[in-house]
Amino acid sequence: MKKASQIVAPVLLLALGAWGVYALLQGGREPPQQLQGMMEAQETDIAPKLTGRIAELLVHEGQQISAGTLLLRIDSPEVAAKMAQASNAEAAAAALALKARNGARPEEIRMAQSNFERARVGAELARKSFERVDSLYKDGLVALQKRDEAEANWRAAQGLADAAKAQAEMARAGARSEDKAAAAAQAAQVAGVVQEVESARAETELKSPVAGEVAKLLAKRGELSPAGVPVLTVVDLQNQWALFNVREDQLSRFAIGKEFEARLPALDNRRVRFKVTASQALPDFATWRATRSNQGYDLRTFEIKARPLQAIAEARPGMSVLVNP
Repeated sequence: MKKASQIVAPVLLLALGAWGVYALLQGGREPPQQLQGMMEAQETDIAPKLTGRIAELLVHEGQQISAGTLLLRIDSPEVAAKMAQASNAEAAAAALALKARNGARPEEIRMAQSNFERARVGAELARKSFERVDSLYKDGLVALQKRDEAEANWRAAQGLADAAKAQAEMARAGARSEDKAAAAAQAAQVAGVVQEVESARAETELKSPVAGEVAKLLAKRGELSPAGVPVLTVVDLQNQWALFNVREDQLSRFAIGKEFEARLPALDNRRVRFKVTASQALPDFATWRATRSNQGYDLRTFEIKARPLQAIAEARPGMSVLVNP
């Protein structure tokens, strides 16, 4: 009996020692932890392209809107003034282009023709007078001075007749092709200015470029809204995903393309299948440092983006997503 007890005692001591070593190893090993993430959704900040005072708000937070929905109207006196200036300039340019295209009025053509006829008659009279004085000069009845004066009067009258004829022909022909082209180009230029102002006026009615839900309304009626500053945020609940911060040694479970199951406590712990679509390392401040210099190594933290395999109708951005160990 004594011999048996001598054998059992060392065995018990050995078993207790093995159990102590196992417990020590298990105590140094970190137990698996539940991973927590958060639901996210595509958000779009909408801002006006021009500065103005908000005259009317047509949506409210929580409202479902479609692409093209009118969100608000902006009162901009500067745009209204520019529109008036551009419209008047367009009317003036169009009138000049029409004048160049139509040419002179019938009354102007008749007046130019009458001036030519009068000048032509005066030139004919001056020619006959010169011929008579020239004949008398050849007979020695008048001096050379008189003959030269008569010839000068004839040449001057003929020049006036030629000028009047050219004026009449120009009136009948209308404006030159170059003048017509210049007038048309000026009209087109002013039309471009009008289109630019029309575009600015259209921006006084801000419309949503995307469909979704109005998540944040950052402006109030009567406030001055600067250009480029968001006035509201639209969230697309059909474009959702979950974000997790995963330690490097657990990353193999969440490689891109892998699927996993998670639950949403806010939706009665509903279980949802997710698929990893993106992964990127976080900055150094998120690195897990080893507690002992002779054990382990520094572990980086990765941000994992996972999308649900099927749309979660009641999910909202900010809801917790839990993944069991």
